[in-house]
Amino acid sequence: MKRTFFYLVSLILLAAMLVSCAPAAPQAAAPDAGQDQPAAASAAYADEEYIYVSCMGNLEFFNAHKYGWDWAGQALGVKATYVGPAEYDMNAMIAAFDQAIAKKPKGIAVFGVEAVLTPEINKAVDAGIPVVTILGDLPDSKRLAFVGSHQYDLGYVGGKKIAEALNGEGKIAILSIPGSQMFDDREAGFRTAFAEFPGIEVVQVGDTKADTVTAVNVAKDILQRHPDLAAFVGTDSTGGIGAATAVEEAGKVGQVKTVSMDRNSDVLEKIQKGTLTGTVAQDDAAMAFWALQVLFNHVHNQAPLTVDNQKAGATTGPTMVYMSANYIDQGNLQYFLDANTLYLPE
Repeated sequence: MKRTFFYLVSLILLAAMLVSCAPAAPQAAAPDAGQDQPAAASAAYADEEYIYVSCMGNLEFFNAHKYGWDWAGQALGVKATYVGPAEYDMNAMIAAFDQAIAKKPKGIAVFGVEAVLTPEINKAVDAGIPVVTILGDLPDSKRLAFVGSHQYDLGYVGGKKIAEALNGEGKIAILSIPGSQMFDDREAGFRTAFAEFPGIEVVQVGDTKADTVTAVNVAKDILQRHPDLAAFVGTDSTGGIGAATAVEEAGKVGQVKTVSMDRNSDVLEKIQKGTLTGTVAQDDAAMAFWALQVLFNHVHNQAPLTVDNQKAGATTGPTMVYMSANYIDQGNLQYFLDANTLYLPE
């Protein structure tokens, strides 16, 4: 009897084990998460509009921002509009900002390029429209958050890469726009990276005045003053292009290394040619994508810090969103060149 009972229990346990080990029922296929096919969002938000106000929209640099903003709009199922002058025109940008406020959108992202925009940001917020600054910050305004690069990090990444390429030894010149906080922060990042390599010495800082011709001439002068120079670093693409051009004309390609900023096609083509060693790219398309995400989530998905955040005057969510910094050289260059083609306006 005991033997029979034991036999029955063993069969039951074996059956249970077989059931538990059986393959699970097929799951529904996950939606495609590819970057060029964002998931379709609910039509519930289709009438909502979010506006990106900028300037210099004619520059290739902003193609990625336009792409990322549109991509975010598709992902969230909202209308994502990009406005602003093609040139660097603050009066026209302010006019575009006023027109955006008049449309009463759900949110506005603005390139915080100058403090003159602060009253516009405050006007929008006072009208009940949340505003996020992007690329440049205006922390004295009533903006909800800043989404962009940590300028110091951009310089630090570039500094580490060029110092490693020099095996930790050599004289370096920095091409920058001294007195501008953004570029001073990048220079500080470069210097911190160089300080980790006792054999690296910064011998001169040249002022490019954000002009390519000036940058070339300044770089040529530095090469004459320091014939044993090992490398140039630029805190923007103007400095990088100027350095690469001067090095090429001096016949020192390969002898004097060069690092730039940004991923404009002219910069990437010089890496392809070998006259630029590398460049540091901002996370530009994702920057615009996350700016819209911050606005959308502020409107729809605020965490309940209180039972009524608005009436309590309570704010919740990130106030600073720093994006990644990436280094481009010949090893990964083609992926970025192809992306620049992807970003071209249709």
